[in-house]
Amino acid sequence: MKRSAPCVLALNGGSSSIRFAVFQADSWRRIAHGKIERLGCSNATLSAIDVAQTVSLRLGARRRSPDAAVTFLCDWLESRPFFGALRAVGHRVVHGRHHDEPARINAKLIRELHRLAPYDPDHLPCELALIAAFARRLTRRPQVACFDTVFHRGMPRVAKLLPIPRRYAAKGIERYGFHGISYTYLMEELARLDPRAAQGRVVLAHLGSGASLAAVRGGRCLDTSMGFTPASGLMMGTRCGDLDPGLFSFLNRREHLTPAKFDRMIHHESGLLGVSETSSDLRDLLAREATDVRAAEAVALFCYQAKKWIGAFAAVLGGVDTLVFAGGIGENAPVIRARICADLGFIGVRLDLRRNATNAAVISRPASSVTVRVIRTDEELMIARATCRTLDLGAQD
Repeated sequence: MKRSAPCVLALNGGSSSIRFAVFQADSWRRIAHGKIERLGCSNATLSAIDVAQTVSLRLGARRRSPDAAVTFLCDWLESRPFFGALRAVGHRVVHGRHHDEPARINAKLIRELHRLAPYDPDHLPCELALIAAFARRLTRRPQVACFDTVFHRGMPRVAKLLPIPRRYAAKGIERYGFHGISYTYLMEELARLDPRAAQGRVVLAHLGSGASLAAVRGGRCLDTSMGFTPASGLMMGTRCGDLDPGLFSFLNRREHLTPAKFDRMIHHESGLLGVSETSSDLRDLLAREATDVRAAEAVALFCYQAKKWIGAFAAVLGGVDTLVFAGGIGENAPVIRARICADLGFIGVRLDLRRNATNAAVISRPASSVTVRVIRTDEELMIARATCRTLDLGAQD
């Protein structure tokens, strides 16, 4: 590695984990990456890989908090040979409301994000804490916010509107969509692989512990499954997805469920975990589905809902030319992809089961009118690129 080549740190922080990667900005070579998992727990760990070594360290009881974890991560980064070339830090920020592009983080933006926190109380407070912690530790490195909502900003108004009294739209209550950093990468990669396909009718399925789909035509997002919050749309690991709005008042009357408890239920106790009563991880549920009807029903419901969203987006797009699977489930679970695609022959989807079983790049049959792809998403790379563009660090795309 050239000592003079600038590097950028990309951070993808959540409520219980932080994924990170360091890129050499003149070549986009990933020179280090890793994650801190189980923040707040006694078994919190840092696992990291760089060009020199692989490390796996337990943070221990004194380093459970996000601030202490950031200190631990910064200590590790400062011990690396590339640290002197680190020029900037980029963050995934889930909610950007009306921002159309990434933004350099300053006091004004911080105040704005604090005002936005009620729009996404599950993510924004954690992201703000991470930004503040790095500002204290890396005082001379500028930071950039990369918003998940930007990809969906160009959706038609009809896809943004919610069918509630119009006065709420003036307060910013509309459908925003999320997972946009991942979708941006998937569309750029699709354009690299097949420029014509990227201008066609595309359904993107980002399926992981958080899951959503997006409908894209001519490179423009026309609709997405998540709406006002990341809890809506398709069921997920612990999030419910779309619910009958009358459910809250019913549970409030019958179960005396408070708004706070309902909020916790739909974000942390529902989805795969709620239906199975055992796990939010599809790998666990697939291993148990033959002997546990609850696990089998959770898996079946996830696949059924994903299939429904693909069918709905086929209607939005007027057909489908390309279907892309991404995310931890979308990239690594052939049986889930096969079940989702079953019975989608009416829109032209025909899987090659052998290719699907090996997670091949293209898993559809040659005769399939819909090309079905598996693309490994890379949110950290997109954050690094956006950070360099925003700060004009002279990196090459």
